[in-house]
Amino acid sequence: MNQDDIEALNERHRQRMERKKAVIDAKIAAADKQIGIIIVNTGNGKGKSSSAFGMVMRALGHGMKVGVVQFIKGAMSTGEEKFLRRFPEEVSFHAMGEGYTWETQDRERDIAKASEAWEQARRFLNDPSYSMVVLDELNIALKYRYLDVHTVIADLLDRPVMQHVVVTGRAAPPELVAVADTVTEMNVVKHAFKAGIVAQAGTEW
Repeated sequence: MNQDDIEALNERHRQRMERKKAVIDAKIAAADKQIGIIIVNTGNGKGKSSSAFGMVMRALGHGMKVGVVQFIKGAMSTGEEKFLRRFPEEVSFHAMGEGYTWETQDRERDIAKASEAWEQARRFLNDPSYSMVVLDELNIALKYRYLDVHTVIADLLDRPVMQHVVVTGRAAPPELVAVADTVTEMNVVKHAFKAGIVAQAGTEW
């Protein structure tokens, strides 16, 4: 590619970016509402909770107060729990599950624990001092009908107007997807576990 070709390529790129900027600027100008949103991270791929806790860090950077409720996790301490418990004034962290459903093998107890966790979630959802609430693995509790999805949605919609909620877990119910503002589905391309590599601190928990 000679210099003239490079200059022509650069000019075409500049023109494309100029048109793209105009489109994006118009969309930004039209997005004039500021309100708390419901974010759902779902799908079979890795990264749902990781994304949620990334948003917790972002919120803390802006001086926001955060409440966390974990619905399935709790039998094993995770890196995010150990880290966020260092900031008790900014983060209220409640790991209220007893482990994966195939480990607990007790539906009635799982339902009781999920109900306790939802009562804690309700306390956050009723408190406008919490700018963000993370409901980690709530989708699993809804999938197995440990909680009533319509009750959960009613409580979510009744929260303070500027409060953000992040819900994680596979198999998000369609009713929750319908009321959410942002929904991301993580899909598996490759996972180390399939190659026999054990889950490790810092990457999985």
